[in-house]
Amino acid sequence: MRKILVVGAGQSGLQIALGLQAQGYEVTLMSNRTADEIRSGRVMSTQCMFDTALQNERDIQANFWESQAPRIEGVGVSVAGPDGSRVIDWVGKLDGYAQSVDQRVKMAGWMETFAQRGGQLVIHGAAVSDLDYFSRTYDLVLVSAGKGELVSMFERDAARSPFAEPQRALSVAYVHGLGPRPEHPEFDAVRCNLVPGVGELFVMPTLTTSGRADILFWEGVPGGPLDVFQGIKDPSEHLALTLELLEKFLPWEYARATKVELTDAGGTLAGRYAPTVRKPIGRLPGGGLVLGVADVVVANDPITGQGSNSASKCAASYISSIVEHGDKPFDEAWMQSAFDRYWDTAQWVTKWTNAMLGAPPEHVLNILGAAGQLQPVADRFANGFNDPADFENYFYDPEKAAAYLESVAPGA
Repeated sequence: MRKILVVGAGQSGLQIALGLQAQGYEVTLMSNRTADEIRSGRVMSTQCMFDTALQNERDIQANFWESQAPRIEGVGVSVAGPDGSRVIDWVGKLDGYAQSVDQRVKMAGWMETFAQRGGQLVIHGAAVSDLDYFSRTYDLVLVSAGKGELVSMFERDAARSPFAEPQRALSVAYVHGLGPRPEHPEFDAVRCNLVPGVGELFVMPTLTTSGRADILFWEGVPGGPLDVFQGIKDPSEHLALTLELLEKFLPWEYARATKVELTDAGGTLAGRYAPTVRKPIGRLPGGGLVLGVADVVVANDPITGQGSNSASKCAASYISSIVEHGDKPFDEAWMQSAFDRYWDTAQWVTKWTNAMLGAPPEHVLNILGAAGQLQPVADRFANGFNDPADFENYFYDPEKAAAYLESVAPGA
């Protein structure tokens, strides 16, 4: 039986551990926190997982919260005008629903399941020196801990990383008491609100430790009016500032947020990081090699909501590469090929995300505007969150965009 070590218990690390465990591998999982510490800690992300990523969880029988989490049936886009009005406002319907489960709920539950299914769970923060030893005792070491010392083992891929600095200041609040959008109260949707030159607000329903909730997620242009959350330690102060900015920039979202309260004391988060693609193989001082996973090797800004989706797709891709490799050694050539297979999918996420961080060119504004009049355009954009490769067909090139809009125009 092949022995595999997974370092890091996030979406991708746990999904790989559970998936390989189901295939009969001897898997050890290292986490720097217990399940109880995760469950009672601070929120970690804004995960909204679309159809493909949800199917990956069903495939390993780990979709434990699917019946409880809100079903997200659409993606809406609103654009604020200078006077606080909505100059664009529409919602596209998803072909398959999306869901968000607070990672405190999911990671804690998955970790307990892994142990119950006979997996070896080690609660210990791993250093490079630890991996030096482990690389000699395991057939394969996977590093899915996206922060800290271990990431420094993986060299930045300059050709695939156009940004050296964070492109957004991030701020999250999990709340109870948010009212429905009056124009579409009959179904749940992720709402993307764009404030040109200032930033974005995303609103998404989720399942958290205390049941149904909503996430208010600001992305602010660094140095701009939304970049004000650094250093705020008091959760209630964080929420008050979130609402103050809502009232100023997005009054239609503020109107349904006047009665919100935080889900819990750990329901806020703020930070920033530079979107980075890294080379996938980490070289240890003793000569051993480790393979980077998900955010360790491809970390995109969350503006396109792809983090947990990419982590899921990376895990599914790596599981396939591992199982198909059989008993052959997990050498450097295999590690590179496993990453290249994942990059076939991940490259489209990185291209789309990096494009959305800049000021939209005229043809993109035309697409977003047309979606308000042409439902097929809205639906296609919404479903791009599940399959970003489709944006290559109509989104980046002005001629392709014009041809597409012409093809769906009335009377075409």
